[in-house]
This record gives sequence, structure tokens and C-alpha cells, in this order.
Amino acid sequence: MPKSADPAAAAAPPETDLVRAVFEGLTEIDARTLREKPAAAESWRASDDLKTWTFRIRADARWSNGVPVTGEDFVRSWKRLGEMGEAVLHRQLLQNIVGFPSKKKQTVAAHGADHSPEANRAVGSAANEPASTRAPSGETNSNTNTSTRSGTAAPGLGISAPDPQTVRVILIAPDKDFAKLVAHPIFRPIPSADIAFDKRLGPALVTNGPYRIAGTDDAGLTLERSETYWNRPAVRLERVRFVTADNAEQALAAYKSGEIDAVTNADFEPLALKLLEPFEDFRRRTHAAVNFYEVNYGKAPFDDRLVREALAISIERERLTEGDMEGLTQPALSFLPFSGNPDAKIVQDKDRARSLLEEAGFPGGKDFPVIRLVVNRNDTQQRVARAVARMWKQNLNLDTEIVVKENAELEAARTAGDFDLIRRGEVFPTADELMSILSILKPPRGLAEGAHSQTGDIGVQARDPQPATAPKPKQRATPVDSPDITMSEANAIYELWAIPIYFPTSYSLVKPYVSGFEMSSLDAPLLSDVSIDADWQPK
Repeated sequence: MPKSADPAAAAAPPETDLVRAVFEGLTEIDARTLREKPAAAESWRASDDLKTWTFRIRADARWSNGVPVTGEDFVRSWKRLGEMGEAVLHRQLLQNIVGFPSKKKQTVAAHGADHSPEANRAVGSAANEPASTRAPSGETNSNTNTSTRSGTAAPGLGISAPDPQTVRVILIAPDKDFAKLVAHPIFRPIPSADIAFDKRLGPALVTNGPYRIAGTDDAGLTLERSETYWNRPAVRLERVRFVTADNAEQALAAYKSGEIDAVTNADFEPLALKLLEPFEDFRRRTHAAVNFYEVNYGKAPFDDRLVREALAISIERERLTEGDMEGLTQPALSFLPFSGNPDAKIVQDKDRARSLLEEAGFPGGKDFPVIRLVVNRNDTQQRVARAVARMWKQNLNLDTEIVVKENAELEAARTAGDFDLIRRGEVFPTADELMSILSILKPPRGLAEGAHSQTGDIGVQARDPQPATAPKPKQRATPVDSPDITMSEANAIYELWAIPIYFPTSYSLVKPYVSGFEMSSLDAPLLSDVSIDADWQPK
């Protein structure tokens, strides 16, 4: 059962499924394309530098009690997130908004703007309104307290409501995907600042989404189509029921008997997955997460980009995922599973890897130190590490020491810089490229603000690790927070501060008479898009 309907507490399904159904944000993510689309905001635009975003709230947006949804609802709700501090799950999604400092020192302001044609295109419009990337007249773009023509932002906070139909947001660093970011559940408005969500998981909860909570019992939770939702005619289902199951086997049995129409969030065993795969009902998606090896790029010889590239392109990921991972994962030739950028791909090439290593001064692996690869005490991760070590030995003649640690010890080793490469995993809660790349390059927990570590203090205050005797400066590691670096996936692939290994997969079962139930990589189906074909007949 969902534990809460509080947007601030929605970290994963089923809470995120519930929040998306009963609360509506400024935008929504199309479950099929992962593109942003209008929701409570009918249109939006960004300034030329992609740091000031203005959203226009639709006039017919209503709470379930009939009260209009206004820009002030969003300002109040986002202020609450700031006041809740560490209690907000996915708090890191706020770090690029002026006035929402993270626990660690922010450095995203140092990242340069993306001046590519793609980044400078029109970033959003709706309802036949011409798209524009120019800030409104009288609007200043800065990363300090900002005044506008028709209103003043709250002191130190980069969100304001100049009028009831407008929300304006000021960012620290440019973000071409910000309209995607605000579709995440934590950015959805709540009806009042003092609402007690632990007592409101029922009909009394005032919401603004396509559904409202109709009731709960021991067996599940029922949603009904909202009478006040602005786009009610497009919501096809009158009722949706969240049904709980103790385990995947119980859920599968209920699905086979026809008691339920869709199964999500079930952890099927590998054998069950192989048995289910031939069926039309079974859906498999690359999950919005990545397993990767972070590189201690401030330490020789890993401060040489040629070395990092050689290590990255010599890993045969298809052999890894089909063999050691039993076909349950996908090879990661990029950092983001939802990336469509052809320039942000690793090209696997053993011959080129050997040439790069020779160019870096290690022909045939000669004189290269033993690689210290740190992984957590997990059978799968140890198996993957051994397979990667074999590939480095076979393809580059490099030796690897695999160091196994408990999870708590793993973070301590990362903080101390006691590794050459260290295994990490990251789940991406949004399709926002900037925030996703920053989550991969985030600093270790416990790293003192402004301190230096052997990893180059990723995302904090990275020092220039280039030694005075560097043979080719262009080969040396570029610090993550260099002002010359744009935090993009393409740059992360070029610099290879980390090496992507594989993407996990997620699964669902959906009856063939159910239409519009799309399980994207974000595992975020839009219930407002779902319908049932009452005329469906089995073939």
C-alpha cells in the first residue's frame, strides 16, 4: 500500500504512482516519449540563458474543493520543501534552484551553458502559443534575489508568483530540461502548508489531479475520476484500484485469474521472467538507473583521459550482460538510458583501447600499476567485477585487485579516496539531463565542504590534478566543476570521470484490453492516459 500521498515523500512506486494520479504539477512527462507536456501549466518559456523559466497556469485548473489552482500554491509548496530540509526525499532535485542550497557546497553555478543549437531551441509552448526562449521584458536573469516587472521573489528564493496565473523560477545553472524536472512528484502543489498527510490518505484529502482518493481498506486503495479536473473528459477510467500483494507469486496468480489488470513493482525471479517473456502481456523496459565504476581521476595514471577511455572501451558489455547477468540487464554505452544523443555513446574497441594505452605510455600494459577496484559485498557485483577484470587482462594486459567491502565501508573508502575505481549505482528520478549527470558526479557523503579528496572532489571543489610533468595537457583530467565544462552526458562520456557498465531492467504485466498503460524507463505510467477496450476479444 502507498504509505503517503505527500509529494515530498514520494521517492518510488507505489507512492509516486499515487501522487501522479491525485496531484498535478506544472508539467507532466509523456510515458511513451519521456517528453514534457502541459499539465497545470498550459505553456512555459525560458530566457536565452536557460536560467529563468516562466510558467503560465491554466485558468480552469481547480482543486477538488473547487478553489482555483494559482501560482502561489506552487510557491507555498516549494517553500515547504525547503523548510522540510533532509526530510524531503530526492531533495537533490532542488539544488539548482536559487535559494535551495544542498547540504554540500554548491558548484553547479560554475558549469558553463550549453550553447549547442539543440539547447537554444524553443523549449516549450502549448495551446498554440508561439514558443519563445526570450525572458519577458523587465525580467533580469541572475543567480541572486531577482525582481521582476510585476512582482518580487521571496527573499533568497528563486520561485515567485508575479500574478495568480504565473510561476517564475530562477536557476543557478542553465538547464534545457527544467520543464521535465518539474514534472517530478515533489514539485506538485499541495492545498495548504499545514496539511497532515499521515491522517489524510482518504476522501478528505484535497487534490488537483485527474483522480481523487475515494477510500482505503485492508486490500487496497481506490481512486475515482475527479469532478473538478480541468481535463476531465479526457480521463477515460472512472475508477482505479491499487491492489496489494505480499510477493510476486501472489501478484502473478491474481493476474492470471483475472482479479487484476496490470502488475507493476513486482520482483520476479529470473526463471519466472524467462517463462513470462514470450507472452504479449509481458513488458520489459530499460530502467532509469545505471551501474558504473567511478574513477579516481585525481590519481595517476587515472588522471590521463586516454587511460580512462582505454579502460572504458575495452569492456565487452554484451558478454557481461548476457553471460554474468543472465540477460536481465542492458549494456550501458552511455550514462542515461533515456538519452537520444548519438554523441554520448561509448564505442567498444579493443584495438583502439590498446593503442590509447600505448599512447599514454603503457605499451602492452607494461609498468601499469595494479588496478584497485572496490565493490560491495554482493554476489552479482563480485561476479561482474571478476568478468571486467578478465577483460582488462585479456584485452589490455592489466592486472586488477578486487577489494570487497560492506556498503558502509564502501562510502568510507570513497570519501577517503581509497580506490582506483569504485562500483556505484544511481537511480534517475527524472529525465532531466543536468540533474541526472550531477547525481552521477555527486560528492561522497561526509566530505567536508571545500575539502579536497583524491577523487578530485567531484561536484564540490575539484582541484586540477594535472602534474607539472604532464606529457600532454589535453590528456589530463578536466575537473568536474571547471567553468569550461558543460554538465552534459556528451561531456561526461568524453571525460569519463566514471565508466558506465550496465542498465538494470524493470518489468510489468498488462492485459491486452488495457490501452495507454505505458511503463517507461522512469516506471511512471500516466493513469489519466489509460482506457479499457470493452469490445476486446482474445485472438
